[in-house]
Amino acid sequence: MDNRIYGYARVSSREQNEDRQIEALISFGVNKNNIIIDKCSGKDTEREGYQYLKKQILRNGDTLVIKELDRLSRNKSDIKHELEYFKEKGIHVKILDIPTTLTDFPSEQMWIMDMINAILIEVLGSISENERNKIRTRQREGIDAAKKKNIKFGRPAIARPENWDSICAKVEAKELTVSQAIKILNISRSSYYRMHNHQI
Repeated sequence: MDNRIYGYARVSSREQNEDRQIEALISFGVNKNNIIIDKCSGKDTEREGYQYLKKQILRNGDTLVIKELDRLSRNKSDIKHELEYFKEKGIHVKILDIPTTLTDFPSEQMWIMDMINAILIEVLGSISENERNKIRTRQREGIDAAKKKNIKFGRPAIARPENWDSICAKVEAKELTVSQAIKILNISRSSYYRMHNHQI
């Protein structure tokens, strides 16, 4: 059976567009039907599409093509682990942004490619990991700064109906049930309990 070529693309969120990666993979010769896409963080490798590709599709002799090294992960140790896994399984990995991985060296010169790639992957893996750490630091700093300005996070508070106190008093006195109260107040049951529990 012929060895097959598969592509993998990843963006960090559903709002981001993967077209740039898809175009690059197709230009390299990957069939569009053989491209697996994930829309989630690269913090680790537990991604549905990637794991399916890795464990159910790829086999010895196949080639996996990705646009950039950090599409595998933004964690350097994970990147190394994944590349070692593919090497052990006899799956070739070609990274479009690392030209040496695209060259088919004669078998007697494979050690040269391995050495060059190891150096590049170490450097690029470190850069990718540092980028992720910077993003997390910026997010944390942004949240801290917003909290200092009293910017609230999460679901906005719901204003209590004008007759809230009187209706609640009747519920407490067992003159009304909660079901009757929420109909009179014209709010949902979840809103009633949020207001009641948090005194919104």
